[in-house]
Amino acid sequence: MGFKRNGAGFQQGFSLIEMMVVVTIMAILASVAFPAFDDALLSTKLRSYANNFIASTHLARSEAIKRNAVVTLCVSTNGTSCGAGGWEQGWLILSGASVLQYQQATASGYKITEANGIDSLSFQPTGIGVTQATLTFCRATSSTGEQKRVVTLSSSGRASVSKTSAGAC
Repeated sequence: MGFKRNGAGFQQGFSLIEMMVVVTIMAILASVAFPAFDDALLSTKLRSYANNFIASTHLARSEAIKRNAVVTLCVSTNGTSCGAGGWEQGWLILSGASVLQYQQATASGYKITEANGIDSLSFQPTGIGVTQATLTFCRATSSTGEQKRVVTLSSSGRASVSKTSAGAC
């Protein structure tokens, strides 16, 4: 910032060249920061979807114990009944004919796959799961990175999540 003395006092301000240098530096910094921001956003969304699924498994397990009945966590496209397809279409928790919770579909471009094609999980009144499952939460296109979250549901009904970048979605 330059100061010039005129007859009345000092003039303050930025010259055009100083302003252009600052704008150029800001553009360079922004071009470096935006890819990192995309990775952070992807990581946050994947973590959110995985955590929502784990919360649903915890709810289904605790409801099975509380109700002393089998509770099912399954794929659902309409929020009222179990269906077929990928977990990214949404899921619900059923106890008999009662819907306990519905999770809407993930955002476009995200994929949730189960290693063995399982589209429903049941919890016994003791809280033990009927089947083991491994679900992978990932971006359907690898344009923004290869981040993934893997949710593992043990036969005891406990769920855990891990971060990985190995393999294709």
